[in-house]
Amino acid sequence: MAVLKWLSICLTLFCQGTAASKPCRWTQFRLGKLNDVSIDLLSDMGGLFPLMCAEENVEQMFPEDLYKNTEAGYTSGEDVSVVALEAMRYVDQLYNNSLTPVTWNRTKLNMFQNVIYRQVQNLELCVVGGVWESSGDGGSVTLKTYFNKLNTVLKEKEHSACAWEIVRKEIRENLVQFKKFIDSRVKR
Repeated sequence: MAVLKWLSICLTLFCQGTAASKPCRWTQFRLGKLNDVSIDLLSDMGGLFPLMCAEENVEQMFPEDLYKNTEAGYTSGEDVSVVALEAMRYVDQLYNNSLTPVTWNRTKLNMFQNVIYRQVQNLELCVVGGVWESSGDGGSVTLKTYFNKLNTVLKEKEHSACAWEIVRKEIRENLVQFKKFIDSRVKR
């Protein structure tokens, strides 16, 4: 009886390890496409950066090497699903703030929010236990710091339309860099 228990424990651990080591099929086939849609929607919903916000614009806050840097909290072999889930959760949280002052195309904004939400939902299915549930505070300190800076910009500028334009510009750059990360890790 004890041997049977040990065999079932070993089999369970083996199956979990095998499942965790295989890349998520959704990540391989859909994540890149939805990321492209997100980039396009961000660009289309507000157009070019408004001239009236030029004085309030800040230098690019996004650390260009975030998704390349293995010291940022990700290991070189990190599953794309884990990194994607963390990044998309931050984007989802950010865009669930009050967007009242923005003059963006509401249909495209709603579509963008929906695409981000769908990515989070699908990535949670790929990442058993989720990033925040397993570690408590997220995987990458650098990514968390970056999104905290974006929240600070919104607070300091009282969630103004120009503050949201800065955030939109930054998130677009984040998603462009994330696309490069995905393309380097996922074989399509």
